[in-house]
Amino acid sequence: MDLGLAGKKALVTGGTKGIGRAVAEHFAAEGADVAICARNAGEISEAVEALRAKGIKATGRALDVADGPALAAWVADAAAELGGLDIVVANVSALAIGQDEASWKAEFDTDLMGTVRAVNAAMPFLEKSNAAAVVVISSVSGREVDFAAGPYGVFKAALIHYAKGLSFQLAAKGIRVNALSPGNTYFAGGVWEKIEQGNPELFRQAMALNPTGRMGRPEEMARAVVFLASPAASFITGTNLVVDGALTRGVQF
Repeated sequence: MDLGLAGKKALVTGGTKGIGRAVAEHFAAEGADVAICARNAGEISEAVEALRAKGIKATGRALDVADGPALAAWVADAAAELGGLDIVVANVSALAIGQDEASWKAEFDTDLMGTVRAVNAAMPFLEKSNAAAVVVISSVSGREVDFAAGPYGVFKAALIHYAKGLSFQLAAKGIRVNALSPGNTYFAGGVWEKIEQGNPELFRQAMALNPTGRMGRPEEMARAVVFLASPAASFITGTNLVVDGALTRGVQF
């Protein structure tokens, strides 16, 4: 299937590792130009070089998405460098599961407001696109009560609501908005590798919950994200796509 992404301009927050890196690579493989951000400048340089090697235009910047002015400036600069924006993928998470006030603030500033500010900054460019799409990365923890109940789960649930509301508000402008809720996703350097090493009992419990007997891979999440963002999904908006290998038990109507 031709996803119709050749020549499109995609912006991905948190694009140097895990799901975000896989999303950026899959966009590049489809011929889309890509802008990424993350906090580590060295990782940005490596990722941008690898993306450019695929024959597309790529750019990146080291920043913290919780820094509103820095995020807005980067979005505008990325649009100028790429020649516009068609797609925004808001992927960054604070991954804060503590019950202290600092964890609540981190989740609000990073997951929720990092997404809202990125979308708001991109809106002038999305409004000029003939294939505008936003994909918000939520989590199965936003649908069910699990070990991440608290700030992480609450703000992941808020992102699903945000995406749904925005899809209705922007439909007349031809801008599609969807959420994607990954299940547990394992990759080198990721949170589940750290849990495997530091809390093997929790890791064992998490593995036992999934009837497939394994966790997801970043590329499995990325394929779903890239499809939702593509013109091939032109009549899909306002949905929350769960990609979890049957981990969750709730029925999504």
